[in-house]
Amino acid sequence: MADRESPVFHITFVRHGESIGNAENRFQGQSDYPLSETGRAQARALAERWQTEGAVFDYGIASPLSRALETAQIISSALGNFPIELDPLWMERDNGKRSGLTVDEVQLRFPDPEFVTPFDSVGETGEGDWALYLRGGQALHKILQRPPGRYLVATHGAILNMTLYAILGIAPQPNLQGARFRLENTSFSAFRYYPETHRWRVDVIGDRVHWKESKR
Repeated sequence: MADRESPVFHITFVRHGESIGNAENRFQGQSDYPLSETGRAQARALAERWQTEGAVFDYGIASPLSRALETAQIISSALGNFPIELDPLWMERDNGKRSGLTVDEVQLRFPDPEFVTPFDSVGETGEGDWALYLRGGQALHKILQRPPGRYLVATHGAILNMTLYAILGIAPQPNLQGARFRLENTSFSAFRYYPETHRWRVDVIGDRVHWKESKR
């Protein structure tokens, strides 16, 4: 077990609140859809929960896409206005020619082939799982080059799935097999990293109790 006095990174990843693109059932990718009113309510519910729990963050890192940035800003405003830096490495998967299309439109125009490898592009020109996995690892490595502290990362579902792969030592699989983490809007996943021993601790993956409670 790591010494409690050892330096430690507390990294909390949060998926953005519901966006207009989510509500319209679109493959958003790097298209910049803003939060819906439901998405803003989700972000406020999470911020209120963390206020009650006494959560503290030293620093925020956000995808520059507005749905992630506004989610981070809502949380920061409620928790003392910690600084937020934009980092394009945390942008959502480049969906290529699928970007902005509805699910039905994608099935008609750019459906998945019968067999897909992790190295294949998505939507003819976008990022496959392997490219996204490498970018998630690069984004994670960039955080770990900073001083230990409490970091909030506001990002997106697909890039976050591949980042969790990098943390947990899971490789992308062919034909979309293997684990997929269910990360709903404003769900959060919290980890600790001990740099002196290169050990990760998983605190929670995909927690979204705040929104379920607010809907009762």
